[in-house]
Amino acid sequence: MSHGQGHVLKAALWMTGAIASFTSMAVAGRELSVTHDTFEIMMYRSIVGFCVVVGVLTLTGKWAQVSTERLGLHALRNTLHFAGQNLWFYAVAVAPLAQVFALEFTQPLWVILLSPLFLKERLTSLKIMAALIGFAGVLIVTRPGSVPLSPGLVTAAMAAIFFAFTMITTKKLTRFASIGCIVFWLTAMQAVLGAVAAGYDGQIALPNASTAPYLILVGLAGLLAHFCITNALAIAPATVVVPFDFARLPTIAVVGLILYHEPIDHWVLIGAAVIFSGIFLNIWSENRSSSATV
Repeated sequence: MSHGQGHVLKAALWMTGAIASFTSMAVAGRELSVTHDTFEIMMYRSIVGFCVVVGVLTLTGKWAQVSTERLGLHALRNTLHFAGQNLWFYAVAVAPLAQVFALEFTQPLWVILLSPLFLKERLTSLKIMAALIGFAGVLIVTRPGSVPLSPGLVTAAMAAIFFAFTMITTKKLTRFASIGCIVFWLTAMQAVLGAVAAGYDGQIALPNASTAPYLILVGLAGLLAHFCITNALAIAPATVVVPFDFARLPTIAVVGLILYHEPIDHWVLIGAAVIFSGIFLNIWSENRSSSATV
């Protein structure tokens, strides 16, 4: 096996972990929706994540990385992510899982359109074409007019927009904050946001023997998914990693069929493939332009 093939294989293994994490988080979120509302799920998820992050920072001796610099930007990023994640948990509870994942793939397309406004990045003709192709895929997935537009699909699409804003603010944060610092404030702030939102009505459902394992799974899966993707991107280019990420869609479609008897909609798979082609065109154009400037 060549050196390059070894990198691809390692990246594929990391992405398998990410796919398993995202899939298990979606299933756990649906199971939890019977007992807990989305705010409670986010609160418990953040508490689990906070405990893990504190443990890792302590064991690695990296507490010095955690600073209060630009705390306002941390708060903005984590509020946007909190909103997006709540919408996502609502969507996985009420909409077919494959549709939710397909619409979640539009996140990079929103980043393409929003980056010129917030990051002063140039919007090239290839990026515009990539976005248009992606949104054609969205129309195939949702088929407005031929099928009713359900609240689940609307919230899944809105979640992707909030995740795009989260990615943009994260890009700004990474210019001066470490990953450990970003994740610390993410889990700490979202635990507080979750507690306030969940306790607004004076009632917070406590974990029980059946929900506690799912709550722990949601907390661990979220962190693990991003850890796996980060490692995959560290050893292989995005053009290699992103196609593996697309395997999330057929995976969740099969899981939805087996666990919840959700029929596999070929329009969702076709639309998601179109969305993915738009994303891949953007990554290819980014790689081409970066190669040209080297």
